Amino acid sequence: MGFHTQVLLSLFLLAQSVQAVAADPVTASGTFSVGTIQAGMGEAVSGYLEITAAGDAGTRIPVSIIRGVKPGPVLALIAGTHGYEYAGVTALQELRQSIKPAELAGTLVLVHIANPPSFYGRTIYTGPVDGKNLNRMYPGKADGSVSARIADSITRNVIVQANYLIDLHAGDGNEALRPYVYMPVTGNAELDAASRGLAVAFGLDHIVIDEGRVLPPEASLYTDQTALSRGIPAITTETGQLGSNDAYWVGMAVHGIENVMRHLHMLEGEEKPNEAVVWLTGYEVIRSPEQGIFRAAVRDGYAIAENGLLGVLVDPFGELIMELRAPFAGVVNYVVATPPVSAGEPVAMISRIKPD
Repeated sequence: MGFHTQVLLSLFLLAQSVQAVAADPVTASGTFSVGTIQAGMGEAVSGYLEITAAGDAGTRIPVSIIRGVKPGPVLALIAGTHGYEYAGVTALQELRQSIKPAELAGTLVLVHIANPPSFYGRTIYTGPVDGKNLNRMYPGKADGSVSARIADSITRNVIVQANYLIDLHAGDGNEALRPYVYMPVTGNAELDAASRGLAVAFGLDHIVIDEGRVLPPEASLYTDQTALSRGIPAITTETGQLGSNDAYWVGMAVHGIENVMRHLHMLEGEEKPNEAVVWLTGYEVIRSPEQGIFRAAVRDGYAIAENGLLGVLVDPFGELIMELRAPFAGVVNYVVATPPVSAGEPVAMISRIKPD
């Protein structure tokens, strides 16, 4: 099957899946299960998805289900995909304590730490057991390495049950980042409108229109694409930087989630979307061509001209290896703010400002 045929088939399946999701709201009775964790109407329950050892070490993924007293959608919130991104993890802990089932319509599924090996190992990008980036492993494999098994479990137990999904990220332990939302565009009008609603409701003032990925369900790679390829509206958020767990970044994530819940009529009250959004498009991640020590010349959120200096790469003696420059004029979404970089690692991300 050719690439274009695959894309058309995927979009057809998306349309069918959106209709199925819309026609199957959560009912007001019965239990909701994530693995062995079960919650009845009006209950809040926490437990673990067990990832058994299989050629490498297993792990336990902490999950909470908060089941409202009224019918409504299932909203899945996934934090801790990258272990050094803390704001989303703490935000979900706060929501677990503050959201009361009696005030909730529908069901919240909180994946508190999607990647415990990376979280407890304090590693950026990849897990310490298998060296894999969990956000490139979806939909996962039940007989793969631990990152693939995590992705498989989250896909089967969480994502496929959701009506909406938010993947909560932050600038990793090496990244200074200006908060923004990735808003994927699939070409399916209904699905894209629902994802746009999530992105605007989250309330950040920078939204990156992500038109670069239309992936099939069996090779979705990313958390948000795993939802989208199954007809489930999804966004990825970035709130925080450099491994910070400061209340400012945590509060930004909590506020965004609560506003999305109002948008979905899961909580009472009116949503308050940001009315001053800067729309960004055509983003590009600039990577280091070799190992070295990076000295940034810009900050997160800076405007930069085409060919503007992002920073320099030097050797251990401080001798210049090369200058790294912007391929086009735009906004610096994030820049690596700690010195060491390996070949192929990001040093910055830049987006174009979308014309009116």
